[in-house]
Amino acid sequence: MPSVSLRTIYYLPGYGGQLGTGLGQGLMDRGFDVTGRETRGDFRNLPFDEQLQTVMRDLQEHFWHEQAQVVCNSFGSYLFLHAQAQLPAFVGRVLLLSPIVGEFTNEQAMTSFSPPRPDRLKQLAQAGQFKTPLNCEIHVGEEDWQSIPANVQVFGQMTGIPITVVPCGGHDLGKEYVGPLLDRWLVRG
Repeated sequence: MPSVSLRTIYYLPGYGGQLGTGLGQGLMDRGFDVTGRETRGDFRNLPFDEQLQTVMRDLQEHFWHEQAQVVCNSFGSYLFLHAQAQLPAFVGRVLLLSPIVGEFTNEQAMTSFSPPRPDRLKQLAQAGQFKTPLNCEIHVGEEDWQSIPANVQVFGQMTGIPITVVPCGGHDLGKEYVGPLLDRWLVRG
């Protein structure tokens, strides 16, 4: 992992995502350095436990301070939440966009996805055992059939994480929404 400064954001993109495109590019365009894990290639080929260990190690060794900023999208949020479940409450700031919180099915699109340990986050939250990051917020689209807003809202209620449901938003919340959100959320060093 490259040298980390207060202007470095730890980013976990969606399934198959890259650090330097899409949301990662939006972060760089705002003057931040972006590091993290691309959810493709060698990292994607690791067993889920090894992926989590890698994320946990990254956070603990380089981003375990109050000024740290972590941005996750879709499956990247799922990785972060599972890593968080094995750590003390994260002390930095966390922004989760369109987080996957379990399995989903869309009969209309004839698509389904069952990530590793699909019920683990829900079970921990229901038992009051999920260690919620100290400063975290979630944004999910009202029409997101992958993150399923109702499931995300229940998770937020159980964990105390504030949830914003974006009217008419899908899984891709779009630059029109995410751009101003980043401008408000990011701390300039």
